[in-house]
Amino acid sequence: MKNIKLVAIVSVLLVAAVGPLQAEVRLSNIFGDHMVLQQDKPISVWGFAAAGEKVTVILARGEDAAQTATATTDEKGLWAVELKAMKGSFEPCALVAAGKSNKVTLSDVLIGELWLCGGQSNMEWSLRGCVDADIEIPSADYPNIRFYRMPHIARPAVQDDVFLGEASKTQGIWRPCTGENVQDCTGVGYYFARRLRRLLKVPVGLVDTSWGGTMAQHWTSKEILKTVPEMKPYIEKFDAAMAEWNKGGAEKGAKTRYDAAVKEYEKKSAAGDKKARRPKASSFTSPATKRQPAGMYNAMIVPIKQMKFRGVLFYQGENNSFGESWKPFYRTFPGVIASWRKLFADEKLPFGIIQIAGWSNRRSMTYDMNHHTNIVREIQFLTWRRTANTGLVVTFDTNSTQRIHPPAKLPVGERSARWALAEVYGMEKIEWRGPVYKGMKIEGKKILITFEPETSKSMRLDKDNDRGFYIAGKDRVFHVAKARVSSRDKVQRLEVWCDAVPEPVAVRYAVSNLPIGGLENSRHLPAYPFRTDTWPITPHQSTGEYKVDTAKK
Repeated sequence: MKNIKLVAIVSVLLVAAVGPLQAEVRLSNIFGDHMVLQQDKPISVWGFAAAGEKVTVILARGEDAAQTATATTDEKGLWAVELKAMKGSFEPCALVAAGKSNKVTLSDVLIGELWLCGGQSNMEWSLRGCVDADIEIPSADYPNIRFYRMPHIARPAVQDDVFLGEASKTQGIWRPCTGENVQDCTGVGYYFARRLRRLLKVPVGLVDTSWGGTMAQHWTSKEILKTVPEMKPYIEKFDAAMAEWNKGGAEKGAKTRYDAAVKEYEKKSAAGDKKARRPKASSFTSPATKRQPAGMYNAMIVPIKQMKFRGVLFYQGENNSFGESWKPFYRTFPGVIASWRKLFADEKLPFGIIQIAGWSNRRSMTYDMNHHTNIVREIQFLTWRRTANTGLVVTFDTNSTQRIHPPAKLPVGERSARWALAEVYGMEKIEWRGPVYKGMKIEGKKILITFEPETSKSMRLDKDNDRGFYIAGKDRVFHVAKARVSSRDKVQRLEVWCDAVPEPVAVRYAVSNLPIGGLENSRHLPAYPFRTDTWPITPHQSTGEYKVDTAKK
């Protein structure tokens, strides 16, 4: 009965909205059946039609009075309206956009909590690849958790809309977390949303913009990138590649070169040349479609700038841990947050930063201590501490292999949800941080480490194992250290020492390419990797030193 009434309301309203047949109206490609819109915030709806076209938008839910709004397209054919905020509900809405010649109707639209999931492959990692996929996928039945995987698109200029390309069953559409659908959902996002759904008791939506192999500079605006000195060579290299592409005849020239390369391969192959390799078509595509400065920001974030989100989960940094890609990270990573907050016109937009884990073999102490991942993790930590309305989620303990993709996404999603529930939704009793380093004091042959009190309740070493601690004297040579948790004046602290270092001056914990360590609090939330020194780090396979910016608090 409610559905019949809802359709009736929409039909009556459209009588006045639709006039003589003329132009075609469509919604932005981010809209679709089964989508989730953010509750308690004004609802933005936008799309495209002929220039000067008048568009009427109607949003109706059950017995509630339908909302209507009208807009006229600009010279580019863009239109947008803003509807009043609505409370979350499991009762579906109908969303209609109507012009003179047509109307577009979306069904099963829910109002709830909407989160943007960004980053690279560890955020993109789908549920099917998670360690517990064999039991989670067949048992998942969350029709009110919806997700949208955005197609991978990069462009040198900002885009008006999400580019869908060819029709896809896995990208560019909204799907509920049920049946076979759920295997394609971001694993971190799924576990995050599942916890929110249980406690908040409203629908939850995820817009997944992640893309494997991307760096922070791909997700930051060009406006910010141009202020980063270390980005100049990267920008110049891309500009040169674009100039060469255009000079070579662009698409037409590339096709000619590709066809010639294929013929040459076939000629060599026919002559018995076993070293001949068939050319890849991807090597003859425009640089404008590949990873590039601000490319993903322009084509995957800007097109949804009008959408309202409760917050962001961002899991990125691995590809800034190769070669010399760490050098601009101190500016480009905070730049992602600044860019997105400015774009979404929300300077307080909550940002959940997921700290990268680690991978590869452990080698010498020098190799491990100077690995690029330590720089990335430290910059992520400093970004959290220096940027309001952000949180940092530890993940190094989730990787029990040497893979760059830890398959255990459940603890990552759950810890992210702890942060969101405590800090974004105000559930203060929920703990979300493990021990956070506060300070140190040298006492004889030991160094006493203190932690922020609210993060280190009932602090302990898991299984009484003190792996992951290192200590150095004035020579700056680190040694594997012993550690134990002690209490003095009702304050817990950590004692660190090594017989080989009688006069210690610095301690490091979980500073490695593949960190280990079992320091945690009573909620089994792991301590954040830390170092008490500010000595330069010299990454292998690159030039120059990383020096922490101690001037900025």
